[in-house]
Amino acid sequence: MASPLPPEQSIPEGNDSGRMSFFEHLAELRKRLIYALLAVLVGTIAGFTVARRVYLVLVLPIVGATLISTSPAGPLNLYLKLSIYIGFVLAFPVVLYQIWLFIAPGLYKHERRSAALFILSSASLFLSGIAFCYFVLLPYTLKFLVGFDLPYFKPMISINEYWDLVLVLMLGMGLVFQTPVLIFFLALFGVVTPGFLWRNFRYAVLIISLVAALVTPTPDALTMLVFMAPMIALYLLGIAVAAVVVRRKGRKESIARQGAA
Repeated sequence: MASPLPPEQSIPEGNDSGRMSFFEHLAELRKRLIYALLAVLVGTIAGFTVARRVYLVLVLPIVGATLISTSPAGPLNLYLKLSIYIGFVLAFPVVLYQIWLFIAPGLYKHERRSAALFILSSASLFLSGIAFCYFVLLPYTLKFLVGFDLPYFKPMISINEYWDLVLVLMLGMGLVFQTPVLIFFLALFGVVTPGFLWRNFRYAVLIISLVAALVTPTPDALTMLVFMAPMIALYLLGIAVAAVVVRRKGRKESIARQGAA
């Protein structure tokens, strides 16, 4: 008769993932999505009250150009769009928590204790990406675009086009800065290892350069390099995170085998 599984290899206490049906998983996903959307809605309402102040901050990087509105509803559309973006940023920790609650039943008890660290690190990286975009990437991009001089030319930029550029860049960099978190989960579930990530570093740089070339709104190499640098740094940080995850998993599996013996 086969011996029982070691404690670390058994399904954790309170884990119903092995007994949940496909439709129960869908119901759980639906509940988490509803909570996340409600958090974004509440954040949007709060964002509507501070949108004007955020507008005055985000307009600072544009120098040497005049923002104009080409439609009567332009300012209102901008105000609503900015409120939604602010709402998403405010609700981001709640959204992360809902994601964690959805995947937590499939994790061991010692892995579920990492919820606070996951939310804190992911939210910090998201805000760091927004800050990097505002203080570094955005000034370079706008300087190149607005500073492209032509005779008898005065830059008059549509206010909605400007904000589409600014907010998409900020949101994109916030998501790009989630790379170490993504690698953490891939390593946690055994999809990747530090050795695999390091051996394929050259291919990762190639993919990063292609992404930077596609996403960077300017054709100059300097802005592209500014965009690539944090992505490469985050990939290397992800390798370090994966190494820690694999080392801890190996240590716990070794302890479990010794206990079984």
